[in-house]
Amino acid sequence: MPRSSRALALLAVVALVPGLAGCATTVAMEPAKLANDPACAAVISRLPQSISGQERRWTDAQATGAWGNPASILLTCGLEPPAPSTLPCRSFDGVDWLVDESQAADNRFTLTTFGRSPALQVYLDRDAAGSGDVAQALGLLIREYLEPTGSTCTAASDTTPTPTPAP
Repeated sequence: MPRSSRALALLAVVALVPGLAGCATTVAMEPAKLANDPACAAVISRLPQSISGQERRWTDAQATGAWGNPASILLTCGLEPPAPSTLPCRSFDGVDWLVDESQAADNRFTLTTFGRSPALQVYLDRDAAGSGDVAQALGLLIREYLEPTGSTCTAASDTTPTPTPAP
């Protein structure tokens, strides 16, 4: 290839790179320890195109999903099932979720499936999506593909009180 043709080709590539970078909508995420579980593949391959009006985006990690621009809903499948917790546990659409509101001041919170293996976690921006929307959008997939472990949400009033020693 003559020198002028190579220079022209290089100039064309350099001119295209900023345009292509502007089209890149991939969300950087980290895969969970059990991301290669076939149940996660089944869930991820069937994720909805939109949740709470937020459109799905590509991610760069196995068994993950993202919605919104900027990403306001982040999903990771393949976590170890959580042990019993002091976090509030809520049932939505037949799925039990641990609700971590420790970032509520920033309008963010995390939902983690409870009693399912592998576990699935969703990180939400409360301004962009409600937990009910997310639970409804994902409930059928979770019930169908993530195996129940037998653990379920229980209220503190449902547990047997710890006996107090006699004086």
